[in-house]
Amino acid sequence: MPLANTSSSYGTIAKSFHWITALLVLALWPLGWFANSWPYDTQEAFDTKWLLFSLHKTLGVALFIIALARIGWTLTQPHPRHLGENRVESLAASTIHWLLYGSIIALPITGWIEHAASEGYAPILWPFGQDLPFIPKDVPLAVAFAHMHVALTWVILGAIGLHIAGALKHTVIDRDGTLARMWFSRKTPPTPPEGKPHGALPALLATAVLAAALVFPFVTGEEQSQAPVAAAEVSTEAPAAAESPAEGPIWTVQSGTIGLSITQMGSAVSGSFPDFTATIAYDPEAPGPQKGQADVTIDIATLALGSVAAQAQGPDYFDSAQHPTATYSGPIVEAEDGTLTVDGTLTIKGHAASVALPFTLTIEGDTATASGTTTLDRRTFHVGDSMTDEGSLAFPVEISIEITATR
Repeated sequence: MPLANTSSSYGTIAKSFHWITALLVLALWPLGWFANSWPYDTQEAFDTKWLLFSLHKTLGVALFIIALARIGWTLTQPHPRHLGENRVESLAASTIHWLLYGSIIALPITGWIEHAASEGYAPILWPFGQDLPFIPKDVPLAVAFAHMHVALTWVILGAIGLHIAGALKHTVIDRDGTLARMWFSRKTPPTPPEGKPHGALPALLATAVLAAALVFPFVTGEEQSQAPVAAAEVSTEAPAAAESPAEGPIWTVQSGTIGLSITQMGSAVSGSFPDFTATIAYDPEAPGPQKGQADVTIDIATLALGSVAAQAQGPDYFDSAQHPTATYSGPIVEAEDGTLTVDGTLTIKGHAASVALPFTLTIEGDTATASGTTTLDRRTFHVGDSMTDEGSLAFPVEISIEITATR
């Protein structure tokens, strides 16, 4: 069997590319489907989901590399003419071929960009790293490419279905040897009839279908919105539980974020609770170490945490359906060296524990800027109890605050 193509037959290299590509696509679709639908409510289930996604991504990168090599080889080879004489059928077959070529490039690219823009688990197992040049970690970008990836999946599945249907027609009805010339056989393939080429029309039609698939989720309003980045809502009333040292000036938060950072599958994933209410009373001149009081209520449902935000809302994690808010409340205490700390009690899912939050404070006129970090153990609040392996989800969680307030 010749390695290269002729005007009437495909060579061994083209045949090998064809069948390797087909096997990869037919393996990738069920892997992706099972990975998306697999639960993650236990350590075992999470590990399985992680493995399915990693295999899907790893094979997807392999498909991309093989597709590039296949297209590069195809461009150097003659393309065997269509065996049938029907011009419409020939145009359809050529269009589907172009659609398949475009899909096996665009599909893995969109998936790879989604992965590179996401923060989370399931690494690609090839030694290429997890990032792509010029692709930032950006949740809206990852979501957009995720939708394009899904749309292209349906395109390639439809194209494969039509491709198989055409091959069966040629084999069962026409009996013209079309399928046989793509198989590894020593038989001499039939000579295709002379026909007028379709020019650029099949490529243009395939490009139009791919472009429509890429924009379809957005023009139909199906793009996934992210947790709203809302300004902090602030109560200006003094806290009822405040003692006399807290009865000083009330500070109204103008802007701020409550951030958190977790470590999942060895990678840091950063997020925030953009929507919270805060009541802060603070008087640096108050006698004694207690200088004020801070009371914060956090809207758990607004959590933005990369690609794992939905997972974090589940019953084994924050369980926002049953516990929509978390609270943090305590006195603001100044140490002898001037260090400020909120000696607060954090309550999540009904579980309360003392959490000290040291912070730095800068006051210029009537504007104060505070920032601080602390680390807690998620197990204290029964967040992710089923995740017993720190390699999957580390126990420490870093909490950070950045707040600007006016007196």
